[in-house]
Amino acid sequence: MTQQDTTARAPGGTMAADQVFQVETHGIDPIPDEDRHGSAKDLFWLWFGSNLTFTYVINGALAVAFGLSFWQATGVVVVGGLSFLAISAAGLSGVRTGTATLVISRAAFGVRGNWPAGMLNWVVSIGYTILNTVVGTLALEAFFADLGWESGHTGRALALLITIALTFVVALWGHATVQFAERWIAYVLAIGFAALLVFLLPGADTGKAAALPGASGWSLACVVMLAGPFSYVPMPADYTRYLPRATSMRSLTWYGALGGFVSSVALGVAGVAAATQTDMTDAVAGTEQLLPGWFQPLFLALVLGGSVTNSIVTLYSSSLNLQVLGVPWSRSKAIIISAAVTAAGSLCALFLTDFTSSLLSFLSLLIIVFAPWGGVFLTDMLMRRCHYDPPALHAGPDGAYWYRSGYHPAGVAALLVGMAFAALTCDSELWTGPLVAPLGGADLTLLGSLVSGLVYWTLARRTVVPHTGLF
Repeated sequence: MTQQDTTARAPGGTMAADQVFQVETHGIDPIPDEDRHGSAKDLFWLWFGSNLTFTYVINGALAVAFGLSFWQATGVVVVGGLSFLAISAAGLSGVRTGTATLVISRAAFGVRGNWPAGMLNWVVSIGYTILNTVVGTLALEAFFADLGWESGHTGRALALLITIALTFVVALWGHATVQFAERWIAYVLAIGFAALLVFLLPGADTGKAAALPGASGWSLACVVMLAGPFSYVPMPADYTRYLPRATSMRSLTWYGALGGFVSSVALGVAGVAAATQTDMTDAVAGTEQLLPGWFQPLFLALVLGGSVTNSIVTLYSSSLNLQVLGVPWSRSKAIIISAAVTAAGSLCALFLTDFTSSLLSFLSLLIIVFAPWGGVFLTDMLMRRCHYDPPALHAGPDGAYWYRSGYHPAGVAALLVGMAFAALTCDSELWTGPLVAPLGGADLTLLGSLVSGLVYWTLARRTVVPHTGLF
């Protein structure tokens, strides 16, 4: 094993290695059977809690802004929610190997071929953590203002400190605390967001006859709805690697998918309903004006809580990601790097007005990489039926996944073809592909995953087979 793959394990089995409110001792090293615990039901609360975020309200509102009617936009929201079936199913690879997703993806791309996507994934994780932190900070600042605590930059800085602290402490403690926090915060958030739906749905304009939005409107709405779930593709095994090997794929898939589906669809529909009633250019302000005065401070607390639950998951995975990239520190030390970058980026976003929009545009462009990456990874997982050689994933040049000088030609080639397709059909603020106009304005970026998956299957179908060893 390489240095970054080895983490000392405290004696005492499961509770010592992964206990609530104690620093987790494992990183990307394989979780031994004696430290495995939990059940597939835990995944419901993980994905349910982490997706109770105001981002989905914004996404639902954007679908209406792209020209879709209430029912059309709701249909797209539901399709986006169904994509959690694939995300949750990908977690079986963690059960089989006991390690993180971006270690498992070495089987598809090779140890060195996996590195560039690993680096970009860390950037994306931190980018979205920054965005969620900014949203939570602004909500908390507005909450302070409602209480009469007007303090300018000082108040904003204090709100930022509180938001980062809430996220960092939970993510630092690790896996068990993350799952515990997601469950208990979800109880509170679910009640609050249910009330939000009660306030927004009755006033929704469900009968408005909208003109057909055209290829551009439909495709942009689908990209917005699917981009959120798709961003989790490099993460599911991070949260299943502690589950016992006997955990069934069916229960794992359904519990996780149901959690992500319920929260993302409920909040997406809330956003759709709000957008049919008011201007949602500023989604927080637009939603707030549709609510009774007494509920508005509670609404701001919901925005803060949802931002924190999502940031906890992305920040925790980013620490495992850094170990995959070769940072020779334990997970609990590596997360300090991610937290520091998050804090710096959040400061820029909050005090440099053009930073947030630029960051969001940059992150949206990275789907050109991650849609094809996800296609190759998921196809490889299906071809292997989640049967890997766990020691070889950590073995470097001596392992079966080193391939040719650390690169898997089929995986790298399929990724590049998928990226080329995605770039040609991408419609974003920073880049518009040359095929967008001939396609009637349609953005087919997400289909890059299907293209890369098909190419990978074609190139690797004779060589990629399930591992038949003891694992």
